[in-house]
Amino acid sequence: MNKNEIDNLCINTIRMLSIEGIQKAKSGHPGLPLGAAPMAYALWSKELKHNPYNSKWENRDRFILSAGHGSMLIYSLLHLFGYGLTIEDLQNFRQLGSKTPGHPEYGHTNGVEVTTGPLGQGIANAVGMAMAEAHLSSIFNKTEFPIVDHYTYALCGDGCMMEGISSEAASLAGTLALNKLIVLYDSNNISIEGNTDIAFREKVGERFKAYNWQVIEVSDGNDVDSIENAINEAKKDKSHPSLIIVKTKIGYGSPKEGTSGAHGEPLGDENILKTREFYKWNYGKDFHVPDEVKEYMETLKNEGNKKEEEWKTLFEKYSKQYPDMAKLWDSYFSGESIKSVFDEKDLWDFKGKMATRNSSGEILNKLANKIPNLFGGSADLAPSTKTYMKNKGDFSAEDRNGANLHFGVREHAMAAIGNGIAVHGGLRAYVSTFFVFSDYMKHSMRLSAIMKLPVTYVLTHDSIGVGEDGPTHEPIEQLAALRSIPNFTVFRPADSKEALVGWYVALTKADGPTALILSRQDLPLLENSSMEAAKGAYILKDYSEETPDMLLMATGSEVQYILEAAEALNEKGIKARVISMPSWELFEAQDEAYKENILPKNVRKRVALEAASSFGWHKYVGLDGKVISIDSFGASGPGSKLYELFNITTENVINTALSL
Repeated sequence: MNKNEIDNLCINTIRMLSIEGIQKAKSGHPGLPLGAAPMAYALWSKELKHNPYNSKWENRDRFILSAGHGSMLIYSLLHLFGYGLTIEDLQNFRQLGSKTPGHPEYGHTNGVEVTTGPLGQGIANAVGMAMAEAHLSSIFNKTEFPIVDHYTYALCGDGCMMEGISSEAASLAGTLALNKLIVLYDSNNISIEGNTDIAFREKVGERFKAYNWQVIEVSDGNDVDSIENAINEAKKDKSHPSLIIVKTKIGYGSPKEGTSGAHGEPLGDENILKTREFYKWNYGKDFHVPDEVKEYMETLKNEGNKKEEEWKTLFEKYSKQYPDMAKLWDSYFSGESIKSVFDEKDLWDFKGKMATRNSSGEILNKLANKIPNLFGGSADLAPSTKTYMKNKGDFSAEDRNGANLHFGVREHAMAAIGNGIAVHGGLRAYVSTFFVFSDYMKHSMRLSAIMKLPVTYVLTHDSIGVGEDGPTHEPIEQLAALRSIPNFTVFRPADSKEALVGWYVALTKADGPTALILSRQDLPLLENSSMEAAKGAYILKDYSEETPDMLLMATGSEVQYILEAAEALNEKGIKARVISMPSWELFEAQDEAYKENILPKNVRKRVALEAASSFGWHKYVGLDGKVISIDSFGASGPGSKLYELFNITTENVINTALSL
């Protein structure tokens, strides 16, 4: 076979495997694989630097299917290129427990770089990956040793381009001149409701040019040579990210070609037969891979393995010439525990009252001198969230070495970019904004949890203590919302020492994200706060040597009030136990004996205090207890006055306790 013949046979194999998998599942999206198979094949076979024998090779190119609904496309590619997906896996598409779920899932299917499906997320993830590559290359590369030198590719559709997150991410990528980011845009002008003219008529190319991107157009989505040439042209541009607009026909070759009917439902047996006729696919059974394709794929697999072997040889020479850098590389990429860092006494040196956002800022800067691969920033709020690392420089188009990220006012993209940085490997990502704006980031935060990514979310201005900014900036329901996310750790510290414990939790947790919920207002340094906070709840003070009369529990800035209340109650002969409860998730992870020791079941008189929604607290206070909370929006005024207005006070805790 000549080059064009083998290319066409491989592309049609991808198409047929995709639509047959979808038909067998009686569910899925055949339109994208049929239309986008040529561009995906052109990339994977001719330009993508990857090794199917080692999907975790640090210097591989990254490929993200941002249009994750077209998942059978990537599963067909992974099967053909030898990533361990079998024909049986393709036949079990969308079935319970299969390796081929409805949308690509990171950590579940070998070769899938990131979980996608919510449109636009993948583009923002790709921006994060490209930022990570640029930063790591500036640290480790030497003139003769480009050991970090790879591209990030994303394949997206019209839906991704409509989502606001892609605009935020693309704007930042252009500002940062991320020249190793290349987006392939499957432009077919069809969405679920029909032609995109009903809601989307903008000139996407002009928009991206305004973002400072290079824009290349390929008029025929079936022209593999033109797509390959466009990718090469994109690589030559050293000053801009690149958007390659590939004009395709959704459902190409099927009777549903060019219609919304090809988007999200199986073609049907009769239409698959007609599609086979169109492609002259004369093989007698489903899920067939021609021998010629198998042989050619073996060649490509070996070429990929050879590229990694060449890189290993280069890295070996690098290690001998720059042993200190090789050691630093290991510390970045090994994922080794940093628990011992928190044993150092200078971290625990706090004095007097301090807002936990301020103590967190001090902690972050101390940690930055001990943990070199911290990489993060805020959505234009670093002076307020205290997340700027001194003497670490600013990551920019001019300086890739800087470790401080400036996301601009782009919370949604920021969180997804943080996921991309984390999933890339080698860096410890953190992002920051005001707690109330976590609503903008919610879906990306959820994906952090689904992918088990150790992203740290620094969320400040945590309560009505925000004060004069009023109800638009005062979080009420946000704590309950984040606590409801599975595999997401929420940590609201009561003082500076607990803030340090929060950072300990965030930076030592390898299998999920952590949100640090921090105060704007000063909080006293509590006498007995300690590393015990890492258990989620612990006893700060107990006025009874045996079973207490009452349990008082709170988080964050409200813990000081239950301490004061317990002392007053003691004077009245009521022996209360004071419990700081910074993290429900960490507490629930403890064994039953510990939980019973902290919250004994036979003590039914309980009061919980939190300047936020009561939702969820009833689990801990029970039927006989009471929750002092705020189940309305806040108000505008000095924070101290608002605490009085909403009865978040020591006096109210005392009176509530006495009423029990």
